[in-house]
Amino acid sequence: MPYLAAAVALVGALCLLNLLLALGIIRRLREHTAQLAIRAQGTGPGEVMLPAGASIGDFAVTTTEGEPLSAELLSGTTLVGFFAHGCGPCHELMPQFITYAAGVAGGRGQVLAVVIGEATEATEMLDALAPVARTVREDPQGPVARAFGVSAYPALALLDGRVVIASGHELASLPRAVSV
Repeated sequence: MPYLAAAVALVGALCLLNLLLALGIIRRLREHTAQLAIRAQGTGPGEVMLPAGASIGDFAVTTTEGEPLSAELLSGTTLVGFFAHGCGPCHELMPQFITYAAGVAGGRGQVLAVVIGEATEATEMLDALAPVARTVREDPQGPVARAFGVSAYPALALLDGRVVIASGHELASLPRAVSV
């Protein structure tokens, strides 16, 4: 009889533990679903930013060199890259982006690199990008990222004035015609 009571208590404890774990999993799934919904706002399936043919929104910021920069000041063909400090794929893509940007017609004036992160964290990335691009550091969902509808990192775009020619998360998604 004492063994039966112990067995019932053990089964009850296991059922309670199973219920708690199931509720925890359901809670995490709801959180992830909400995060994915937030990321998807403003872009279509699989898109990391505004698609080709869309116009970027207004923004006004100051580059890390202290120059004013706004959507109105973007002219001609401009290469734009968004990178986040804690993003592994961003760190992997940066050397390729720097090489690609070095060949852009018009030089660093036609390349914009936006680094998302705290000033102390973003310094290394900004220093690496500065020789080939005008650089901007901003917080998540800052004015430039909002203007471009960025929902994931890395995000790349090729602009003609304020109109997106091509966008994606790989350099292969951009036409090579921008290089000299």
